[in-house]
Amino acid sequence: MTHDVAATGERIERLIAELTGEGARARAEELVREIVGLYGAGLERVMAIVTEAEVAGALRGLVEDPLVSGLLVLHDLHPLTTAERVRAALDGHPHGHGAELLSVEGGVVRLRLEGACGCPSSRKTVTESIERAIARVAPEVTRVDVESAVRDATPLLQIGRRPS
Repeated sequence: MTHDVAATGERIERLIAELTGEGARARAEELVREIVGLYGAGLERVMAIVTEAEVAGALRGLVEDPLVSGLLVLHDLHPLTTAERVRAALDGHPHGHGAELLSVEGGVVRLRLEGACGCPSSRKTVTESIERAIARVAPEVTRVDVESAVRDATPLLQIGRRPS
């Protein structure tokens, strides 16, 4: 059985919103917070045990699993920083070799794209594909700003009159 963390979160929010009465909604939200807290504490222990045991293969397996990785991010337990996860997503992306990670701040990733053919539709397709790859590994990223690399232009030869 596979679970999409984002889809499950949206489904939970929708179910809570459908509850009638402010008291019922508040109790449901408190219940969700308690359950999430319990699972977060359990995950924290799992990560501590695996890290202390120095079982690199197990830790790598946990981090590479999309569901577990998403839960680790949700509970702020992921051993890799957002920048490291974004960099890994770019390294594994077909167009990632032409993307330079400039910064990751406040949920915003800044990239510079190089080598695009210049066609707006091609650039848009590449950008959207990279954004999806980043969203899979770093759901806490709220925006991806992409700028094009501008090559230094060769200065034009200035031709003028000789000074008299």
